[in-house]
Amino acid sequence: MSIFIDTADIEQAKAAKELGWIHGITTNPILMANSGSSAADTLQQLTDLNTGLLFYQLTATCREEMLKEAQLAKEIAGEQLVLKIPPTKQGFHIIQHLPQEIPCCVTAIYSSAQAMVARESGVRYIAVYVSRATKLIGDGLSLITEISRVIQGGKTQILAASLKSSMEASSTILAGADHLTMPFDVISTLTFNEHSEGAVNNFNANGSGLQL
Repeated sequence: MSIFIDTADIEQAKAAKELGWIHGITTNPILMANSGSSAADTLQQLTDLNTGLLFYQLTATCREEMLKEAQLAKEIAGEQLVLKIPPTKQGFHIIQHLPQEIPCCVTAIYSSAQAMVARESGVRYIAVYVSRATKLIGDGLSLITEISRVIQGGKTQILAASLKSSMEASSTILAGADHLTMPFDVISTLTFNEHSEGAVNNFNANGSGLQL
């Protein structure tokens, strides 16, 4: 399992890297648009952080432009790049025409049927929007479980996104997700538990240790 930060904010990405247990960055076109810099500059800055895998989503819609955008992203992000592909007819079609060395993630998956096609396309990841799926179709966790059964035995892995709390994050793993991506504010809650805080405060108030 890997935990990624979902951001195109350079300072957030730096803070996440300093935690020591974040394994990469996922972005989307809206996050890139809100970064304050051009997509190329933002992608380069995120690449320079060398946090791990770096997910970039194609915005072009025709085959030739998608291939050109993919190549440009590869030139910037290099071996860190994972290319996010929209689950459209053209998106699924373009996967077979991309260079083999570029791992792909079909994003915004909302059905087991889409996941089945993604698996047969040979992609490394599929991104499932958990909270958004719950709002739109009723139960994002059940969708994760269904998809995990559909892709079982293949090389495709589930990257769960649209996570709104630490509880939802852990529940998503239990439901069958392989990896998680979440915004910095949710990442910041993962290590906190009020009972743990109480135990530590008690140790510090009533215990003893080496004198410094």
